[in-house]
Amino acid sequence: MPATEDGAETPADAENAHEAENVHKVDARTLRGLAHPLRLRLLAALREYGPATASGLAGRLGESSGATSYHLRQLAAYGFVEDDPERGKGRERWWRAAHRGTVFDSGRFLSHPDPEVRGAVNVVLHEMATAHAREVNTWIGTMSEWPEEWRQSWDISDFQVRLTPDLAEELIGKVHELIESYRGRVPEDAEGSANVRSHLHLFPRPAE
Repeated sequence: MPATEDGAETPADAENAHEAENVHKVDARTLRGLAHPLRLRLLAALREYGPATASGLAGRLGESSGATSYHLRQLAAYGFVEDDPERGKGRERWWRAAHRGTVFDSGRFLSHPDPEVRGAVNVVLHEMATAHAREVNTWIGTMSEWPEEWRQSWDISDFQVRLTPDLAEELIGKVHELIESYRGRVPEDAEGSANVRSHLHLFPRPAE
């Protein structure tokens, strides 16, 4: 199952934990509302950088404010973003992400009887993969600008191990649990700290 934060899945038995951690479980209706490249980018930006206006997001993403405003309203209609009343002044409308992350059952959606749902989950998954590649390429292109400590503290690795579906799900759960165990250990203003992104891709490969 993919889950995303800040967009990938997690084991189904962790659903209650997601609710406690303000992670939104996407259903077929809301999936269709999310399945647009710009909406996914807008939601990711709000989760990573915090509340913003449509014009501010337009500048960050290289889009028109008309497009960002429209798609923000669509995200709000499906419950992914909401007004930030603490920042809005006059006609200036500020938006914030309604949840820390999202989780959805891609396997169930890929076999859904409605072709619109199957198409929607494909859009979301492909956009997630594109975003991951974009983030890694940006890091590689800019790592020389970071302190030496960070240039020595990153990873891009791949592994191959033979598993059953049950063991693959167990491994995914353990990796997610390990990453979550580091959440909240470093204060926001800790000297030398940075927000660190982790991408997890786990999938079977054919024998030939």
